[in-house]
Amino acid sequence: MASTKRIFDVLFSLGAMIFFIPIGMVAVLFIKATSPGPIFYSSKRVGKDGQPIYCWKFRTMHQDADKKLLEILRENPKLKQEWDTYFKLKEDPRVSTIGKILRKTSLDELPQFFNVLKGDLSVVGPRPVTEEEIQKYFGPKASKILSVRPGLTGIWQTSGRSLLTFDERIRLEESYIDRQSLTLDLTIICKTIPAMFFTKGAF
Repeated sequence: MASTKRIFDVLFSLGAMIFFIPIGMVAVLFIKATSPGPIFYSSKRVGKDGQPIYCWKFRTMHQDADKKLLEILRENPKLKQEWDTYFKLKEDPRVSTIGKILRKTSLDELPQFFNVLKGDLSVVGPRPVTEEEIQKYFGPKASKILSVRPGLTGIWQTSGRSLLTFDERIRLEESYIDRQSLTLDLTIICKTIPAMFFTKGAF
């Protein structure tokens, strides 16, 4: 299964990168035109077997976003509660106008096909998480979640996305690992495509 999955990851990623080149170029132009700063954003995540990886995305936030987050959570208890529950903010003031569109359609994650080619990610798998999330939410379930490569998409994205709590997300990721197969991966990919356009739960 592992070798078949890797071959599929490479072939699918190469095809997707060629297909999405025009969309990626448009995204680059809009990011540069509407928000000062770099085009890409790299975030540290925990990969297979606990190894650190760096996931690439199109930048969707204004500059100094991490610093601004600390200020927002310190000054607004309601937003802090939302962050602690979902690890995201539905109305995040740090996100740029074009960033909101890229996030809702998941187009901000197109650069992660490079991560798939490199071998850090699979096309389908549990979502890559931070060390902070591992320590705060996963507990004894961490070893199971980290036993496979994280995915560019996964069962979480097709089952409610950010409307789910972290505990619900973990249960879904566990169910994927228990049932993983090429057939399941293809099913999730087919569900991901309409999820990009019908953006319920995306923020």
